Amino acid sequence: MKLNKKVTTLIVFLLTLSGSFLFFRNNALALPKAVVFKTPTCGCCQKWVDHLKENGFKVEVINKKNLQTIKQGNGVPSHLTSCHTAKIGRYAIEGHVPAQDIIKLLKKGLDIKGLAVGGMPVGSPGMEYQNRLDPYDVISFKNDGSTAVFNSYHKKKNK
Repeated sequence: MKLNKKVTTLIVFLLTLSGSFLFFRNNALALPKAVVFKTPTCGCCQKWVDHLKENGFKVEVINKKNLQTIKQGNGVPSHLTSCHTAKIGRYAIEGHVPAQDIIKLLKKGLDIKGLAVGGMPVGSPGMEYQNRLDPYDVISFKNDGSTAVFNSYHKKKNK
């Protein structure tokens, strides 16, 4: 089968384009492994782990009965604690922080200790329930204990 020059050129172009896409997709940001500390029976923690995996993270889970020393050792302010703590790169991640916010933090390389979603707000990753979304903030925290809003998730108003 003999192909004309235009078809051959188009095929070469498409192969080059697809190869470039795969290169940039796979090399845009190499995500560090997430080490997640959770209690053995926490279902929402496992759903959050699944959320991380769905967003490209490799995850190691360490089940512990008491996470208080993990939280303290990672500098998580007591008012921001939740049901699980992760170490991702140099950052501590507390609670149901969306993967997109973790990736944004990793890309920016901010000089903070970590991110937290205190409590267990409905609608956050791992806490999904129907279409409900309780308003919540992702909070950044520093070694000195200072905090700031990193991102906000609020209900959309029905018109």
